[in-house]
Amino acid sequence: MPDITTRLRVDATPTAPALVLRPWTASDAPGLVALGRDRALRRWTSFAVDDESSAVRWLREQRQGWERGHFAFAVEEAHPSGTGGLVAGHVVLKNVVPGAASAEVGYWTAERARGRAIAPRALRALTDWTATTFACDGLTRLELIHQTDNTASCRVAEKSRYELTAVLPPQPPAYPRDGHLHVRHLTRRPRVIATERAC
Repeated sequence: MPDITTRLRVDATPTAPALVLRPWTASDAPGLVALGRDRALRRWTSFAVDDESSAVRWLREQRQGWERGHFAFAVEEAHPSGTGGLVAGHVVLKNVVPGAASAEVGYWTAERARGRAIAPRALRALTDWTATTFACDGLTRLELIHQTDNTASCRVAEKSRYELTAVLPPQPPAYPRDGHLHVRHLTRRPRVIATERAC
């Protein structure tokens, strides 16, 4: 299993700063409380943080997830000095089971970070890391599910080369509306990443 100290870096573009994907830490709690007030985040995701105690609980769940195939990363915009910046979003690889061919990805972005291509850049980095890290375990397919009326999430999926393959019926209470199922088939990345191991 990957190490919880894993950090991924996304290079800057001419119009956007570099991104750093890193595991969530206890120090992120105050920022999560502010994010929990975001109506759009509550509408489109299961993220439910109301106060410091629920933030601490959510963070503990994300860190414990690394032991059971749930790899959550905070997404930061890198500061020009090289130090960490403000949290701009979240990406997660979940339901990773040894020997299983498929797993699921998810993401959200902070309100101030939306519309700036942060989600697709972070999702592509997570996808590349997954392809490299789990190549030996038989993982060949990633699924991405969102509500059909979440057009912004659909655009992120398409920009990240997740193909829309099906419309899923509602499954209340977790999925109260129809959903889009996007799929990306993985090929092992040729570049070397620190977590890569020989098959």
